Amino acid sequence: MIAIEVHQLRKSYGAVHALRGIDLTVQARGQILGLLGPNGAGKTTLVEILEGLRAATSGTVSVLGLDPATASATLRTRIGVQLQATAFVPELTVLETLRLYAALYPRAGAPAAALERVDLVDKAKALVRTLSGGQKQRLALAMAMLHDPDLYILDEPTTGLDPVARRQVHEILRALRSDGKTVLISSHYLEEIEALADRVVILSAGEVVADGTPLELLAKAAGASTLWLSVHGNVDAERLMPNATFDGLDGNLLRYRTADPTAAILGLADSLRASNARLDDLRLKRPSLEEVYLQLIGASAEATPAVQEA
Repeated sequence: MIAIEVHQLRKSYGAVHALRGIDLTVQARGQILGLLGPNGAGKTTLVEILEGLRAATSGTVSVLGLDPATASATLRTRIGVQLQATAFVPELTVLETLRLYAALYPRAGAPAAALERVDLVDKAKALVRTLSGGQKQRLALAMAMLHDPDLYILDEPTTGLDPVARRQVHEILRALRSDGKTVLISSHYLEEIEALADRVVILSAGEVVADGTPLELLAKAAGASTLWLSVHGNVDAERLMPNATFDGLDGNLLRYRTADPTAAILGLADSLRASNARLDDLRLKRPSLEEVYLQLIGASAEATPAVQEA
């Protein structure tokens, strides 16, 4: 089954074109899809169209086989949504909040079970206004889980969270994937998407400029990998690693750069055998998703507003 199918999706606000013919197909199976792009790229517009909160200007959209524009009520019983900001009733307890939202669905699971999944059982009787930012984000996820949807659409789910709270949310999302759910995450955190996503879609100026697994996108990076070595024995650092360039020392480690780390490491093994030297340490850093992103988007794109055609 296809979770999301979008063809030539366009959205305009007068002369401003937020989406310029998006094509996207997402299979309904356990996976996390990361949606990246600078401000004004069209991420939130795309997400809100998928959720049925905004109408497209043209093109076709199918979410779990339904048109969000005409079947939004039915669709909302099958998707779990977390918006950029969730409005809570501050004087309700955590458990009362989940009971309130559970009443909105024809079928919903036990609120206590949702609390257990997001590790908020000990906060069940606490007023929402007393929760930390990370606890509120986990409560918002519990609200999205109540009706056991097949598809989750999460818009900036970890914005403003400290590293510990962010890691807790990540574990919840990985558990959803393990349960066979499809999770779409719109995020500004490149390292988060690189760590979580099975597939990454990058938007720029309302168009898809990259689509693939993190490894596929990294393979397209123009940047070189960096290797650090610690070697015991008499070796010539300049010739030790064929297919790599000696780049100096980092402390006691020899530093090399290469576009083909596999060939470089194979050449290193031959050199070590020939010189009867021993490899004590090897560290490798490949190009990051951030480097790919900046190559596609440009370092100044974060400050660019929604694009307007001439």
